[in-house]
Amino acid sequence: MSNAVIQLIVLAGIAIFLILRLKNVLGTRDGWEDPDAPLERPGPAQRRGFEVIEGGPDQDITDHVAEGSPAARALAQMKQAEPSFNVTSFLQGARGAYEMILMAFETGDLEKIRPFLSPEVFAAFEGVVQARAEQGLDIQAEFMGLREMVLSEAEYDASSREAEITVRFLGEVISVARDANGNVVEGDPRSPRKQRDVWTFARKMGSADPNWQLVATGG
Repeated sequence: MSNAVIQLIVLAGIAIFLILRLKNVLGTRDGWEDPDAPLERPGPAQRRGFEVIEGGPDQDITDHVAEGSPAARALAQMKQAEPSFNVTSFLQGARGAYEMILMAFETGDLEKIRPFLSPEVFAAFEGVVQARAEQGLDIQAEFMGLREMVLSEAEYDASSREAEITVRFLGEVISVARDANGNVVEGDPRSPRKQRDVWTFARKMGSADPNWQLVATGG
């Protein structure tokens, strides 16, 4: 028998031994595996974690007014009439509108804010500006910042789709009135004053015009 044949026989024997050895190892538990468990019939999948409850509180509303309050119900109706409406975004816009309108009123530059005022509010602002001009007063004003902004009321008329939101503002303003000779007759150029306002904004929900108008002012 040639050496080549002998080598083939030896290799075949080794291969058979390794196959049998591997089979024995794979078929044996090593003590770390759990015993076989009986098969269970599949049931409905269990829900884990928290569930979002349909019809639950709208945080965009309850972040600003009490849940279940008349204001909360009115805001919810506004959202139903115009799904894109967002209370938080409205208040962000109101913050910017407050500074813009207040500074335009202080300095007498009303034309640039006319689209944001109802005719009645514009007429009232214009009357004050004209009275100051007749007295020869020059107003210089600087907005120092908004210290507080609170949504206090909200109303919605479903028949007309008219919405009104009332916001309380507390700001700080430096405002100085000088006469024709440059003398300070009102205000302090070095000391800001607290400016408290209660403004009501109105808009028809679903309207193509996204702007709210200032329809009422108070202190």
